[in-house]
This record gives sequence, structure tokens and C-alpha cells, in this order.
Amino acid sequence: MPISDSLRRVASSFLAIFKTRFELLTLELEEESTRLFSYLLFSLLALFFLCLAILLGVLLLVVVFWDTHRIGIIAGLSGVFGILALIIGLSVRRCYLNKPRLLDTTLSELGKDMDALKPVRDEGAPDE
Repeated sequence: MPISDSLRRVASSFLAIFKTRFELLTLELEEESTRLFSYLLFSLLALFFLCLAILLGVLLLVVVFWDTHRIGIIAGLSGVFGILALIIGLSVRRCYLNKPRLLDTTLSELGKDMDALKPVRDEGAPDE
């Protein structure tokens, strides 16, 4: 078998490995962008509920000196929106702190490829 055929096979193997790793990199980047979008969406939702809680809290202060029946409803709604904002905010924080490292799978696979390509030393051969 000519050496040019061997070189083509080696080059083809390297290109196939590179293509696979590049596809993995692309997939991980897509997953990370989706994760970041969900963090943004839930953070905005938490901010919205926090704004509602503050607005209803201000209304509560205005109504405190008015009739006695409206206070409970406004206080309850302020509490509900405030608790929702707190739960969503803590959930986003927990998800962010527990997220996987960016490109972790790609780096792991590249490390395995590098280990596989390292020359194997003869264990019985003396060191030079």
C-alpha cells in the first residue's frame, strides 16, 4: 500500500474526529445559549413580581388609613407577589450556581483524543 493512501486515511480520520468535536462544540454552545435565555426570562419575571409587590405595598400604605376591608386583600396580594419573586429569584440563582461548566463535554472528549494519540511506551524497555 503506497504511503499516500496511508496519509489520506490518517488525514480522513483526523478530519472525522475534528468534525465530531466541532459538532459537539456547536451543541454545547446552543445548550448554553438556551440556558442563559431561560435565566434572563425568569429573572425578568422575578423583577416583574417584585415591582408588583412594591406597587401593592405602596397602595397598602395609602389604603391603611382608609376603610378596613381593603387592607387584607392588598396585603395578601403584596405577600403573594413578593413570595413569588423570592422563589423565582432563588430558583434562578440555584440553577446558575449548579450549571455545568461551559464546553465541559467537548474538553473532556478532546482530552480523551489526546490521550489516545500519545505514543505508548514499552513498559519493559529501559529508559534512555
